[in-house]
Amino acid sequence: MKKLTEVMREKPYFYAEQSATFAQIEQAEEELGLKFAKEYKEYVLEYGAASFDGHELTGFSDDEYLCVVNVTENNRKVHKVNSSLYVVEGAHIDGIVVWQDSEGYIYETSPGVAPKKIANSLIEYIE
Repeated sequence: MKKLTEVMREKPYFYAEQSATFAQIEQAEEELGLKFAKEYKEYVLEYGAASFDGHELTGFSDDEYLCVVNVTENNRKVHKVNSSLYVVEGAHIDGIVVWQDSEGYIYETSPGVAPKKIANSLIEYIE
């Protein structure tokens, strides 16, 4: 099975930012009060933040719309989600937001709608 980062790299229009550090990851986890899933950590350690084929995934970026801490904190104010979830992608369509938990499961919310599990992993979500 391919790694998440390999699958991403093969997507059309792939673009990545500077990779994150372990210290940045630990600080973000502390700020958000959660732990990132293993595959999310692998992704940000390699790419920082990435976009491809219509997706813009959060991560570690100077762009506030891609910064996982900023995007998660802002969306927690709008969506009623468990504090163990963090945003992996804001779809920018009808307020849809895609979240991940520390186990790697992927959820989708929209304003006024509880989180619904849509994938078992980030790699499953992007494929």
